Amino acid sequence: MNLRGVGRVLGFLLLVTSCSLLLPLLVDLLYGEGDWEVFLLTAVGGALVGGCLMWLGHTRPALRHREGFAIVTLGWIAVGLLGAVPFLGTGVIPGPIDAVFESISGFTTTGSTIMTDIEGVAANHHAVIFWRSLIQWLGGMGIVVLALAILPLLGVGGMQLFRAEAPGPSPDRLTSRISATARLLWGVYVLITGMEVLALATIGGMPIFDSVCHALTTMATGGFSTLDSSVGGFRSGAVEWIITVFMFIAGVNFSLHYLALRGRLAVYGRDDEFRFYALVIVGATVLVSATLWPVHLFGGFEPTVRAAAFQVVSIATTTGYGTADYVLWPPFTHMILLLLMTVGGCAGSTGGGIKMMRVLLLLKHAHVEVQKLLHPRAVYTLWFNERPVTPALATNVLGFFMLFMVVFVAGTLLLTLAGRDIVTSVGAVAATLGNIGPGLGDVGPTCNYSFMSIAEKWLLMLLMLIGRLELYTVLILFMPATWRKI
Repeated sequence: MNLRGVGRVLGFLLLVTSCSLLLPLLVDLLYGEGDWEVFLLTAVGGALVGGCLMWLGHTRPALRHREGFAIVTLGWIAVGLLGAVPFLGTGVIPGPIDAVFESISGFTTTGSTIMTDIEGVAANHHAVIFWRSLIQWLGGMGIVVLALAILPLLGVGGMQLFRAEAPGPSPDRLTSRISATARLLWGVYVLITGMEVLALATIGGMPIFDSVCHALTTMATGGFSTLDSSVGGFRSGAVEWIITVFMFIAGVNFSLHYLALRGRLAVYGRDDEFRFYALVIVGATVLVSATLWPVHLFGGFEPTVRAAAFQVVSIATTTGYGTADYVLWPPFTHMILLLLMTVGGCAGSTGGGIKMMRVLLLLKHAHVEVQKLLHPRAVYTLWFNERPVTPALATNVLGFFMLFMVVFVAGTLLLTLAGRDIVTSVGAVAATLGNIGPGLGDVGPTCNYSFMSIAEKWLLMLLMLIGRLELYTVLILFMPATWRKI
């Protein structure tokens, strides 16, 4: 393991994060609430630490896969710790563990919160609420991918980092240079975020501060809101439909968005994963709407469909916004939402979960196995987007699914061992491992995680990291061979 090389890139990531702290500093100066000193000192401190790490690793680092995994995982932990400082320094979150929990939840785009009076904080600490949204936006596309756009300045080859960070089993390279690919993805990300800000402010009538914060957390599929009651607190059908549309967009592979913006709109219809994603969303919305309609919870057809569509898209894309307490809905809807929690968005999106691509490949593989029972001598090939799936990728998908279920069951057992009921345990693990935020039981959409013990919070933070970084990236660091010198 080239620790100097790892340290040098970690230092660079801390410098990038420190620069981003200047944005909430400007927000505080705009509102005149006196928190700017905390953000300035945090930025300076983070820059000093980052500069020292870069100086200590001043030799040109040779990155291999193991260094890529280490940089991504340790980088997320480092920026998570730095991101917790403003919560502590401003007194918004007095406990260090809770501050780190909120920060890790933000950077991993999980959206699980320990804050109990968000609106009270927003009234006096606009910069803190903005920072809370910004860290989700940075984590959405990936602060590591952000660094890749200018990583050649360090003389570092970036493909190892991109493979370790980019969500999904096969990140698409839009250009021959990985740094150019990163810049293109971030350009699309910024553009669509700006479009949502404009739509929320003009069509939805949302205040500009709330529009910016919700656009940041929607495109990151993060789910942090400026209101305690989340998006439902705005009581606006227009706002809910706008956010539903942009959550759906955020759950799609951003490579498709880039190609569509270049005029190739047909790429959506030709992509197997997108078609499957749209089918799941529409099918789940129809089922939930049909289940809610007889119980008359929303007083009309359009409000019922809107509530169902919003919650289905929010959970399926792992955003975690809420407009209603779905814990009070019929039990059948709970099962649908729980399944959606584990599935997640498309590969190459900002969503978490197993990813639609993997689920589709698993279903295709199961279909092939059934066909082999009927025709044992026939030769079958798995196809995806008109290309044969390699045995290596098929094995990787099967291994990922099994590992995901092992971690899911282990996390649930540990929470039940701590005394939590089975519904809360399953809901909390699904919500954190899938990077969703709200779960079931005591961690439903109207609740938070502040009542959890310190040990439970550390466990859930680990699950957030494992889920956001696609399991292998984190778990491989627990193998002794990773750290041996070769």
